[in-house]
Amino acid sequence: MDIVCGQDGLFGYIGSSSDLLSQSLNSQDLTPPSTPPEAEDVLLPIAELQKRYKSGLTTPEAIVDLVFNRIEKYKPVDPAVWISVQTKEEVMAAAKALSAKYSGKPLPPLFGIPFALKDNIDVEGVTTTATCETFAYVAKSTAPAVQLLLDAGALYIGKLNMDQLATGLSGCRSPYGTPHSFYSKDHISGGSSSGSAVAVAAGLVSFTLGTDTAGSGRVPAAFNGIVGFKPTKGTISARGVVPACKSLDTLSIMAPTLTDARKVWYIIDQHDSLDPYAKSPSSLSLWKSDFRGPKEGGFTFGIPPPSVLETCSAEYQSLFQTTVQKLRSCGGRLVEIDYTPFSLASDLLYNASLVHERIASIGHDFLLHHLDSLHPTTKSLFQGALESDLKPWQVFRDQALQAQYTMQAQKTFNTLEGGIDVLLVPSTPCHPTIQEIEDDPLGLNAKVGTFTHAGNVVDLCGVSLNAGSTEKGLPFGVTFLGGSGYDGRILDISAVFEEAVGAERKG
Repeated sequence: MDIVCGQDGLFGYIGSSSDLLSQSLNSQDLTPPSTPPEAEDVLLPIAELQKRYKSGLTTPEAIVDLVFNRIEKYKPVDPAVWISVQTKEEVMAAAKALSAKYSGKPLPPLFGIPFALKDNIDVEGVTTTATCETFAYVAKSTAPAVQLLLDAGALYIGKLNMDQLATGLSGCRSPYGTPHSFYSKDHISGGSSSGSAVAVAAGLVSFTLGTDTAGSGRVPAAFNGIVGFKPTKGTISARGVVPACKSLDTLSIMAPTLTDARKVWYIIDQHDSLDPYAKSPSSLSLWKSDFRGPKEGGFTFGIPPPSVLETCSAEYQSLFQTTVQKLRSCGGRLVEIDYTPFSLASDLLYNASLVHERIASIGHDFLLHHLDSLHPTTKSLFQGALESDLKPWQVFRDQALQAQYTMQAQKTFNTLEGGIDVLLVPSTPCHPTIQEIEDDPLGLNAKVGTFTHAGNVVDLCGVSLNAGSTEKGLPFGVTFLGGSGYDGRILDISAVFEEAVGAERKG
């Protein structure tokens, strides 16, 4: 008998979970490792931290001390992670207020959990820079998604570095410095949510919010060996977020594990009637799952064709094939799909009129008056768009193509018509060095987004997970993609994969 599951995957899925990590609060070793970080190198998972709070083994005040000690120690390792950090006194006051408010009472779901934000997300009274000083402003209100976190007891720590105006996938387009991968001082962190990914990988906070317009949440997650979840567009409020491309932007969640990312998602996945791009909850997809769950009940998945996978480095191709076999061992059945709509949609993002929506989102007048103040690569991108001879009819042509590719892509995930459960892709085709990006900032940036660009154009949800490491010890990430509203499906199936990877490492 099938059980109908909601978009969040809460209904009808029975599964067991185990804590994949058992961390020590006392660790202070923040040196970038040559292998995936050991358990003591990251903060406790949210569930474990909550258990300690409930049992009285620790307090929010103690965690604030820990977090600020870790932030201070990581500064010499990578001084370009943060844009601004709250004072320790401010965060400690918030922690004490939490402890007093909930003394002897049931704790809210994110009680005392430290988090940070990409610096294009508003917090009342805090400057939002989007790493562009001429654009910066003091926020008059807090983004609804952030307010939901605060109401759930989370502790706001600060704002994180990013590619300027969220235009890039490298992390190398910020006047506040270039963060590097947690695993290598020579390799890019990924962007545009660069600092958001590094802060999680380094265990400076429990989770972060970034944004994802062309892969900006999935790419840096892959390069830093963490989870990067891009929910379905319109399921999380985008108000209070500096837009990069309004029709495509989504908030993204970065966390050490799927369990933590999903817990945060449940808090902020709230319909916002004031967000013009919000999807009605009733419009979101339902999916059928064998009552035994995806591990025992099985699932279907597709992958890109060899002609597309050949864009990956040889080592990434080998790691991806290993991942495919591992997913098969988890109960997955590989099904051939038509990848054409995904490839064509990817081309629409920067090779068509969609790039001009970025001008409208940031502001045409602002760009005209402040173009020379932008980071050189950001300036080049916008200048090229401003000087193009785009015709009005091309905009409507591209909108029609986007609608066509979206329809075709969504059909790929309709299991009632022979579609697949998930599409598995490498999160990126390679991991460039900072120097390589500086030598080819536009071309190589585009290559990095080979497997992420289409996701936003055709309204997919996706989650990037660590699937192994290269011979140099750099993380290799894969992304599970699903149709609009199928967030629960991709999270359930990716959890089976994450469990298998965790069991393999323990073995």
